[in-house]
Amino acid sequence: MTRGPYSPPPPPPPAAPPATSRIAPELAALADAHGVATSYLDAHDREIIVEADVVRAVLALLDVDVEDPAAALAAAADAPWRRALPAAAVVRRSAPGVINAHVAAGTAVRAEIVFAGGGRADVAAGEARERRHVDGVELVKVPLIPPDGMPLGDHVLTVRAGGTTSSCQIVAVPDRMPDPPAAGPAADLAAGPASAAPERSWGWMIQLYAVRSAGSWGMGDYRDLADLAAWAGGPSVGADVLLINPVHATAPTRPVADSPYYPTSRRFVSPLYLRPQELPEYAAAGAEARAAVDALAATVPNDGPIDRDAVWTAKLAALELLFAHARPGGATAPETTPAGAVEFATWCALAELHGPDWRAWPEDLRHPAGPAVAAAREGLADRVAFHLWLQRRCDDALAAAQAAARAAGMAVGVMHDLAVGVDPGGADAWADADAYATGARVGAPPDEFNQRGQDWGFSPWRPDRLAESGYAPLRRMAAAVLARGGGLRVDHILGLFRLWWIPAGNPASAGTYVRYDAAAMLGVLALEATRAGGLVVGEDLGTVEPATTKALADAGVLGSAVLWFERDDDGEPLPPARWRSAVVASATTHDLPTVAGWLTGEHVRVRARLGQLGRPEADERAAWRAERSALIALLAAEDLLPTDLPAAEAAALADPDSLADVPPPATVRELAFALHALIARSPARIVLAAPTDALGERAQPNLPGTVDEYPNWRLPAADGDGVPLTVERLRADPAPRRLAAILARGG
Repeated sequence: MTRGPYSPPPPPPPAAPPATSRIAPELAALADAHGVATSYLDAHDREIIVEADVVRAVLALLDVDVEDPAAALAAAADAPWRRALPAAAVVRRSAPGVINAHVAAGTAVRAEIVFAGGGRADVAAGEARERRHVDGVELVKVPLIPPDGMPLGDHVLTVRAGGTTSSCQIVAVPDRMPDPPAAGPAADLAAGPASAAPERSWGWMIQLYAVRSAGSWGMGDYRDLADLAAWAGGPSVGADVLLINPVHATAPTRPVADSPYYPTSRRFVSPLYLRPQELPEYAAAGAEARAAVDALAATVPNDGPIDRDAVWTAKLAALELLFAHARPGGATAPETTPAGAVEFATWCALAELHGPDWRAWPEDLRHPAGPAVAAAREGLADRVAFHLWLQRRCDDALAAAQAAARAAGMAVGVMHDLAVGVDPGGADAWADADAYATGARVGAPPDEFNQRGQDWGFSPWRPDRLAESGYAPLRRMAAAVLARGGGLRVDHILGLFRLWWIPAGNPASAGTYVRYDAAAMLGVLALEATRAGGLVVGEDLGTVEPATTKALADAGVLGSAVLWFERDDDGEPLPPARWRSAVVASATTHDLPTVAGWLTGEHVRVRARLGQLGRPEADERAAWRAERSALIALLAAEDLLPTDLPAAEAAALADPDSLADVPPPATVRELAFALHALIARSPARIVLAAPTDALGERAQPNLPGTVDEYPNWRLPAADGDGVPLTVERLRADPAPRRLAAILARGG
């Protein structure tokens, strides 16, 4: 595992914990056949044997009968032979490979493919290469070779053999993700000629909810996003990318979830970010209705911590008022709504009535295709129409923000962050319940920093059900998010390769990895990104297997590089010239200390106060100081030490071990700029920065491992003195423009 900020050198590894029961060979073979790991390498590269009971529990979640492993293994071997073709196959357009058909021995095989856009082509059938008796019938495996260069998208492969006809969905995908777009027009930053390579782009990363404006209702909103995009891409700044936190939908009930990474749906978006006065219904309403909306806006404080419950209470009342004045035009006709929107709106209406966890609803409402749900949809038609209208207005607002970004000259524009999972009681899990293993949760195994493991609370997708559907849930989600901006950052993209499943009732440590078809998942993601013309970035921090790194690079996914984590094998800061090029580089992330917070040890103080340190505070502080000194020494080696400082402060930087725990504000500010210059010297394709890092903000947005102990996701953006960073201030303050100039010229 890569060491992060404030991390000590890993201690000598203790002896690997012994497994209480070894895995019998037959159970191990059965697990392997279904992609379930029976052992794994921990953070110290030691092999850990998974408990047999955990393996059995995970196999049971995949509907595998583990009472007789030998019989189950034989059934798994026969399963593909029992069908002439798989339900779906994902193939690369340039080299589709082979699709196997299973037909009765001695029968002639004819195969053709019908393309989605029209036309058809014969598919060559090779010689039978394997035989097997299944249910008393002798079958042969016949390789089918689809033609190279198929159109991208969904096609149908049909096989006729011995009087039977079988079909298979073929998803033809590109070899790679779209390349990062060329940088937009150079910013007029009056800071000298740009020295960055021409393919280099840069941009901002912003917690949208945290950057308010004079017109906001207690939190940043979609109108603020449009204004931020116009500023970011404008001639005085010149950014190409604006990465924001996930704006996925939350349940329309209270309390409103604070974390943007625990949504009810990743396919739909949150009306919490709507600004009612920006809607066309507000402009068309009468004076009395507009006054009522304005009065509701005044009830929400626009300072202090973000209070999503107060925001939603006021906005919901305003939106209902505007919708009432808008009908019948406010209700979106079903035939014009995006696929799945009516289903999502129905879930929202039912959640308002029965609560936000569908697993606690009446039994007959727990499946969206049931007759009781259809009847409820009719009975709740007004609320369904309301939630449809909200999604339509959200999409309008996000389209306006992306249009503002492109009009300002941004090459990418708004990049959306994709959360790693969804609330298992939420809308996506209800709509696609068959695709989820609802008896398991996703997390991470124990390591030296999380000795009990991690439980993230999400239900994992079942790899077998995803494959059967042609990866439809993943494709629908990716297409929806990509349609709302210019790019997509996939949180924990390693989850496309394997996920740590924790069976219900187990602690986080008592789980195992389940394998996914990463080639297929990356392929369909590339398909949707190509259709949308969107950039794809993967958060690939942590323990990454070499094969995974290669697969991501081959697929054209830009990885992630974070200053705090870029270290050599000895734990020393890595010079920027040695960083990877196919990455998006930044100093920090939303889960890590801000630049000023790291430079001043704020993260150590906060964690000590909350009892989160795994060793004495003095030891933690000593380790952090050593890391800070090493990074300042790298700045000196790169000739990037600040020069515009008083003599005493400059002398302290020359001997960083003597630097105070909390250096003077000017030193912190100048070091922050120098550290971003260091990142900008790397060969990274895209460099991102947080505007608040130009202003000395110390508090990080989220402190992992805490819930109520820390105001996660509720802190407004601010400078080092706690003065809020508003959209208006961002436009006027010279500090973000100075940071922009550093990034634009490459250091």
